[in-house]
Amino acid sequence: MTQLPETHPLITGRTFDSPLIRALTGRPPETVPVWFMRQAGRSLPEYRRARQGLGLLESCLMPALAAELTVQPVTRHGVDAAIFFSDIVVPLRLAGITVDIQPGVGPVFAHPVRTAADVEALPELTAEALAPIRQAVSLAVAALGDTPLIGFAGAPFTVAAYLVCGRPQRDQLAARELMHRDPGLWHALLERIAGYAAAFLGAQVEAGASAVQLFDSWVGSLTDEDYSRDVSWASARATAAIRALRLPAGRRIPVISYGLARTGQLRALAAAGDAVGLDYRVPIDVALRELGTDTPLQGNLDPALLAAPYPVLETAADRILAAGEAAPGHVFNLGHGVPPGTDPEVLTRLVAHIHAHPTAARAAVPGREGPATA
Repeated sequence: MTQLPETHPLITGRTFDSPLIRALTGRPPETVPVWFMRQAGRSLPEYRRARQGLGLLESCLMPALAAELTVQPVTRHGVDAAIFFSDIVVPLRLAGITVDIQPGVGPVFAHPVRTAADVEALPELTAEALAPIRQAVSLAVAALGDTPLIGFAGAPFTVAAYLVCGRPQRDQLAARELMHRDPGLWHALLERIAGYAAAFLGAQVEAGASAVQLFDSWVGSLTDEDYSRDVSWASARATAAIRALRLPAGRRIPVISYGLARTGQLRALAAAGDAVGLDYRVPIDVALRELGTDTPLQGNLDPALLAAPYPVLETAADRILAAGEAAPGHVFNLGHGVPPGTDPEVLTRLVAHIHAHPTAARAAVPGREGPATA
């Protein structure tokens, strides 16, 4: 992919001045944008109804349903972006790798990848196989209007951890052992997975995604040195084609690099994107000291606070909003995904509170003052 269709929302301008895209490209928006990881999920009764009797991967590969699930949180909560409804193992499934998501377990692979022959046997992910992804994104983008869609993919290390272990493993031991035992094989595996991620992201962007996020859920299991030396290059490879796209008038597709990462991993994490999504355990002021003040930030409310008394939640949100004012752009989010048992009304109320937060850009508009915090 070297260029986007002229109908892409960033080219036509539909999403270019949305709060999310403004924040991610360092142009202060009038309201702090907010969306939530796993906002399309079991916390919504309409989600549970729509997916009744359907497996997760089956749902992801039904374009009309995937589009509906993608849009649901925007309709209900008024969030500033949709995140494409899919799963990090979908590109592997589309390539022909046998994988299932077992309830209460997670991704389970019929054949773990641990030898050179295993890596050599990994199939290619073709453009034809990605047709249901492009279709689902196109349907969602059409329904969203000027609200941007965020595409996503799993980062190579997190996907490799599942693929090598064969199923979720608390400390990703099998993947870390392979990384140290056979660096050449490890490099070849991450190269192939980075290619899957790049193709998966490319299909979503081509079909209309205005931004993308790379998820590295298990990066915290690595030492800072191992991540920088043996892993971060693959994340950068996964997003390189998206970051190289040149749109008219200097526009670009912003890339959010997110990981459950420690402070010492932030600089390497940032190398794969334009903005960094923060784990809830890394304070925003600490991230700013580590990354400098040129990198937009996303996050990072502790998801556990969604179950707290609302005044406690609101106070915690205000602290994050205040800290985010020092960043060149701030997107409010959780530091991880929405827990399944979350009351949807809490999220809707929180979105309204964040949108009422005064911003410098809002106050700069003649005759308009930022409202008091609700």
